[in-house]
Amino acid sequence: MSAHASLPGRFTSPVADAYRRLTEAFPSLRIDELTDSEQPAADDGWVGATDLAAGGAAVDTYLAWDDEQVTRDYGQRARPDVVATFGLHRYAWPACLLITVPWFVSRRVPRVPVEHVSFQRTRGRMAVRVREFACLPDDPAAALPGARVVPDEEALRAEVRSAVAEHLGPVLAGFGPRMRRRNHALWGMATDEIVEGLWYVAHLLGEERRAMAELELLLPGTTKPYVGTAGFRELRGPGGESLPTRDRASCCLFYTLRPEDTCVTCPRTCDSDRVRRLSANSN
Repeated sequence: MSAHASLPGRFTSPVADAYRRLTEAFPSLRIDELTDSEQPAADDGWVGATDLAAGGAAVDTYLAWDDEQVTRDYGQRARPDVVATFGLHRYAWPACLLITVPWFVSRRVPRVPVEHVSFQRTRGRMAVRVREFACLPDDPAAALPGARVVPDEEALRAEVRSAVAEHLGPVLAGFGPRMRRRNHALWGMATDEIVEGLWYVAHLLGEERRAMAELELLLPGTTKPYVGTAGFRELRGPGGESLPTRDRASCCLFYTLRPEDTCVTCPRTCDSDRVRRLSANSN
């Protein structure tokens, strides 16, 4: 049975509510949970995370979409490493949410190794099979099959870091040769995907400030293989209002297409420009 036939509500999963809330807040991403008897789709634009981790022809096929999109939207070809960076970002950003949103919403951390995840990016779909998850001792789900009880919040944060590394590590290895980035830079990118994905979704949920505090504890800057801290800081707008921002640990390379149009969290973007853009977005 394909992911397209997966019916919400057919079975209860410890992360189903978190995924439902994610899709309600961010309809551009839908997550299909698979039972043990279901298999993810292998056609119609679906790609398995195992294929991306393997590199080779599957990654070339996957990146062809990004190459065409850049040429179509910007009227120029991007360098191969830029295309690979864009393609990895478009996978890693939602993939991290598979882990960080259940942690943030339900205090449950699913394990999602690459063999249990597939992606259909043009439709904003992910298929995932969750067999194991970590939770706290007072969680009612602690008695469910596959539960691994950890003693406290810091142990649960360690589970988040471990689960993301378990999933993204092989994918980074699959993309790495095309990106001309060393291991440190690749994990800097992973750090950014964790932070910016949850930060954005939490804003949609009305819990931006809590997410910022949680992410600062999750990524204090001493947790390898991740690079740097969550990187949040405050700027002041024209009326004295607080404007949260952060400094990315890696570069998305968009400046190679539009040098004058950097990301608002890019270290290349000066604070005065950040204040102008953030103030405009808040109005």
